[in-house]
Amino acid sequence: MGLIVPLALPAIAVVSMFIFSASWDEFPVALTMINSSQNYTLPVGLADFIGVHTVAWGPFFAASVIATVPVIVVFLISLRWFRSGVSLGAIR
Repeated sequence: MGLIVPLALPAIAVVSMFIFSASWDEFPVALTMINSSQNYTLPVGLADFIGVHTVAWGPFFAASVIATVPVIVVFLISLRWFRSGVSLGAIR
């Protein structure tokens, strides 16, 4: 048990990063299940900036930059384990 967990830690970190990214960008489920605009998730709220005939480009781009910050932070935190997992697979 003491050997399995340290060797599996890079794989667990990468899978956690992919799961976070996929759940952060889950658009269709949030769009169909959330009825109130107060409870919108970030991707659905971003889609709210796009109107029928016009798009508020300034607020849309500002909100999209803010929306990418948590994904970048999670990636940078898990990058250490990602690199160690890649290097462990290359060593024979």
